[in-house]
Amino acid sequence: MNELPQDGIVVAAGTVRGTQSFVHTLSECWRRPSLTALEVLWRWAYGVPALLLLRYEGLKILQATPLDYAALKGMTVVDPLGSAQTLAKALALLVPQVLGVALWLAPLLVVAWVVVSAVGRTVVLRRADERLHSRVGTLIVLQAVRVVALLGSFAVWFWCMERVAEWTVTGPIAAGGEPNLVGYFSLVIVATLGLFTLWAVASWALSVAPLMAMLKGSGVRGSLAAAFRLGPLKSKLVEINLVMGIVKIALIVLAMVFSATPLPFESVTTPEFLFWWWVGVTILYFLGSDFFHVARQVAYLQFWRAYETST
Repeated sequence: MNELPQDGIVVAAGTVRGTQSFVHTLSECWRRPSLTALEVLWRWAYGVPALLLLRYEGLKILQATPLDYAALKGMTVVDPLGSAQTLAKALALLVPQVLGVALWLAPLLVVAWVVVSAVGRTVVLRRADERLHSRVGTLIVLQAVRVVALLGSFAVWFWCMERVAEWTVTGPIAAGGEPNLVGYFSLVIVATLGLFTLWAVASWALSVAPLMAMLKGSGVRGSLAAAFRLGPLKSKLVEINLVMGIVKIALIVLAMVFSATPLPFESVTTPEFLFWWWVGVTILYFLGSDFFHVARQVAYLQFWRAYETST
């Protein structure tokens, strides 16, 4: 079966129900594991070599940097100021070397991601519906636009973290007082969740533009214009994007909970067990994340087909 049915779209009182329809979409994607398998394949085909390259460069930097490992191992929350000073000294040695590597490695990884993700997204969506057009070149440009916007959101997040640190840590220390670590972490969590939710709500057009290119066979401008002119369909896509943001937060929380599960038994567990447990939790997190990425794209496609049929 090469075309996804639209029977999963839930309509009540003449209105399409976005979240209820998304539950049916999850069930449909679960019954078609080949979609998730293709998503995992192209993402891990990029991610595994990228992680190995990062590990290689990271080990080179650590071997070339004279760090005081004894002081780093002795850091404790009981002495936050001393730990902060130790960490600051280590960062002063590491940051210049890390920036030197990042100047050539970061652009390389971003370009590779843009190309691989465009090809991978094309393969997955055409597997979901073979009527879609293959527009790899257009998807590369659209993916580059989305990456630039995402990097901009990270820049805003980093700016917020700096301001929070000034208000709660560096400012009080400069005034001769004690840092407010509880306030710092509280504001960091609130600001991070707020920006994460804002991105989930505002980035729907950048997520749906590649699908518009494959549905209509249009170019970059036409796809972006179509993504912003979806009429009543827009609210459903925003709803799905917001649900996906909540799902991502839930996956992160679950991963953190499962990662901490063995810690109460640390006295009877081995470092090797903890290492492989955390590896397993990380793999499960990425598998779940990949599944929901596929479900979002399929939901966009099903909504579009349903509205296209009704009009």
